[in-house]
Amino acid sequence: MSEINKKTENREFQEKLSQMSPFEIKGTLISLAEKKARRSTATLLNAGRGNPNWVLSYPRKAFFLLGEFAMEEADRRPYDPDWGIVSIPSQDGIAARFLEFLKEHEAELGAKVLRHFYTHVTEDLKADPDDFVFELVDGIIGDEYPTPPRILKYTEIIVREYLRWAMGGGDDTTDYDLFATEGSTAGMCYMFNTLKANYLLKKGDKIALLTPCFTPYLEIPELEDFGLEIVTVSANKVEHSGYHDWQYTDEEIDKLRDPSIKAVCITNPSNPPSVCLASDVLARIVDVVKKDNPDLMIITDDVYGTFIEGFKSLMYVLPYNTICLYSFSKYFGATGWRVAAMALRPDNVFDRLLSKLTPAEKKALDKRYSSLTLTPRKLKFIDRLVADSRLVALNHTAGLSTPQQIQMSLFAAFAYLHRNDIQLPLISMVKHRLNNLWSTTGFKLLPDPNRAGYYSEIDMMVWAKKFYGEEFAKYLEDNYLPLDFVLRLATETSIVLLNGDGFDGPAWSVRASLANLDDDAYLKIGTAIRKILDEYHERFLESRKG
Repeated sequence: MSEINKKTENREFQEKLSQMSPFEIKGTLISLAEKKARRSTATLLNAGRGNPNWVLSYPRKAFFLLGEFAMEEADRRPYDPDWGIVSIPSQDGIAARFLEFLKEHEAELGAKVLRHFYTHVTEDLKADPDDFVFELVDGIIGDEYPTPPRILKYTEIIVREYLRWAMGGGDDTTDYDLFATEGSTAGMCYMFNTLKANYLLKKGDKIALLTPCFTPYLEIPELEDFGLEIVTVSANKVEHSGYHDWQYTDEEIDKLRDPSIKAVCITNPSNPPSVCLASDVLARIVDVVKKDNPDLMIITDDVYGTFIEGFKSLMYVLPYNTICLYSFSKYFGATGWRVAAMALRPDNVFDRLLSKLTPAEKKALDKRYSSLTLTPRKLKFIDRLVADSRLVALNHTAGLSTPQQIQMSLFAAFAYLHRNDIQLPLISMVKHRLNNLWSTTGFKLLPDPNRAGYYSEIDMMVWAKKFYGEEFAKYLEDNYLPLDFVLRLATETSIVLLNGDGFDGPAWSVRASLANLDDDAYLKIGTAIRKILDEYHERFLESRKG
């Protein structure tokens, strides 16, 4: 058996470490894995974070070529050409100049993407050509504050169309209100702040979390700032002859029937199991809302939805009750861009609950938002999100930076226009990696149409029982802390996975990202996972000899 760093086997050290977020534990695991790699021929394999190792290049090529055109437009009216001090662009005749520019660059791929983009938005979406192109140019230069602050005019139209497809809207023609944010995590922070500021969530109120889930969503409600009581709706129950399916039983979903539960946070597909809500689970949630909890505020983060063909978001299943957060970070390989959108139907439960506040609460909110409008009580919830994101007083400088919004609109239009060409290859890529991971563990991966496969959560206790029996599983629980497994992986094999219990998953589960390493790496990770489990069993057999 390999030599183990003695500190990592120290129970007191592990107990302290296990109190941290798995994303903070990751730093320790990387350090241990790097140390092992330096002292051996092992290669560091970090499958601990979901940063994809792909990018969609075409909309980026279009973005950078658009930037060239934008600067040509600015250079048309110089103030001091020797030092590049030029005027902001002019809208008059800009569409014609844009088309001429594209003709001059017609051999470039970026120009082809921009031509398709322009034609779609001006012809199919009926945008005014000069108005639209000026938004692109002015936006990519970033010379103006975002106006409107919530989202740029044509960016909203373009992203709205993409989300209708991506979130399973089908023929629904509702024009959702969008708020462009710095990633969906920023959107979640804005949500909690505005819910608190508007008395829709108060200290001591109950909020439900569907778990396992993204760790920060577990941590935010418990902050002293909010002081909320968490009701856990868990998918950890083992089904199908001892295998997890990561769905929710009727009994778990029925917890939401309690009308004292004001809101529920959902990651769909889930993180880390990476499984979307099954149709019967969605139907159960609809029944809960319709019969018992009609004022339930549903906050759903659906960033992984595009990795399931035919995905259906709650924003289209329970549109009145749901606000959706969608990030472009994963599908487009754009975590560094920090681009996302929040989508809320114009008629919604959030605005209705605002109308039901007490006279004293309404009066306090009149004062809070009085600098924005003469009729603060008519200020929509989504516009309060925008204002609160800048502490109200700085609402006029709120909003996602305009270059980010232009890249987001290019992402959205490109993915929508080529939806049948892009989605299936991306889905196939992550599923191939998933199959590689499981193939060398010797574990059985059951078919599941609800699996996105962006992550894989592996419950080691399930496999301990299946391979070596209940007595060995009890030995494992009695003699080791769950964190020992990922520490041992790092110190012995230079592989970094995250502990699943940090996501409120099963205690002995581990999370592997299928997004950020090449295919062959997952064969090695699967082999290492099985190796560590077998080593525990060797120790178990040694203990019985004594």
